[in-house]
Amino acid sequence: MIIKSPQFNLMYKACMKAAKTLIRDFGEIEKLQVSEKGPGDFVTASDKRVEKIIIDELKKTEYSFLTEETGKIDGKFRNKRWIIDPIDGTFNFLNGLPHFAISLAFEENSEIISGIIFDPIKNEIFFAEKGNGAYLNNTRIRVSNKSDIKSSCLVTGGPKFTSKNREFILDEYKKISMQVRGHIRKSGSAALDLAYVAAGRYDGFWQRELSYWDIAAGIILVKESGGYIEIMGEKNLLSEKVNIVASNSKIHKELTNYL
Repeated sequence: MIIKSPQFNLMYKACMKAAKTLIRDFGEIEKLQVSEKGPGDFVTASDKRVEKIIIDELKKTEYSFLTEETGKIDGKFRNKRWIIDPIDGTFNFLNGLPHFAISLAFEENSEIISGIIFDPIKNEIFFAEKGNGAYLNNTRIRVSNKSDIKSSCLVTGGPKFTSKNREFILDEYKKISMQVRGHIRKSGSAALDLAYVAAGRYDGFWQRELSYWDIAAGIILVKESGGYIEIMGEKNLLSEKVNIVASNSKIHKELTNYL
C-alpha cells in the first residue's frame, strides 16, 4: 500500500480479513437461491459476521464507531471514529450479483480523513487519504475529464419503495435522463458508484436518502481524485438521510442545477 498512516493500515488489515469471510459467504449464496427458505436470513447473518470481524480488528484503538448493523459505539476517543458498512450492495449480494463492497472510513473531528472501498469479487481496492491522493490497487486515479453533460455517463440509485419522496425522486430521474440522452446507470451500490466516479468510470453520481456509512469512504475518494462532492439540502452528514452529488469539476454545476 502507498498510504502508510497507522489508521489506514488498521483499516486495510481489517478489510482484508473480513473479505475472506465475505467471499466464502458469497460462494454459498448460489446454493441458497434454489432453497425453499431463500438466502435472506443468511445475508443478514453475513452482514453481522463481516461487521463483527472489522469491529474486533479496530476496537483496540479505543476509537468510537458508527456502523450499519450496530449503530453508534462510543469509545474512549469521541472525536475519532470508524464508519463501517460491512456489505454495501446487500441486495446484489442477496441475488448472487457480484457487485458489492466493504466500505470503511476513518473520521477525526467530524472530517473524513481516509477511506477504503473493497470489491472482493473483482479484487479491486479503492482507497484514499486526505492530502495523499486516491488509488485503485496502488495506481493513482482521477475523476473523468468529460465536459459535455449530454454525453456523460451518470449513475444513481433508489428510491426505496417505502420512501415518502418516491414520486419526486422518480420524476427527477426522468428529468435528468432527458438531459443526458438516457446515459444513466443503476448499480445497486452507492459506495462503488462513488469509487467509480473517483476512478473516472462514471462522470457523475447523485442519490437521495442515503445513510452516512454508505458514502463516508466514497467522499474522501472523490475529493482526493479531484472531484466535487455536494450535500443537497440538509448539510449535516449525521442527519438520518443524506442527499449527495459527486462529479468532476466540469459538469458539476450543470448536474446540480438539474436537481
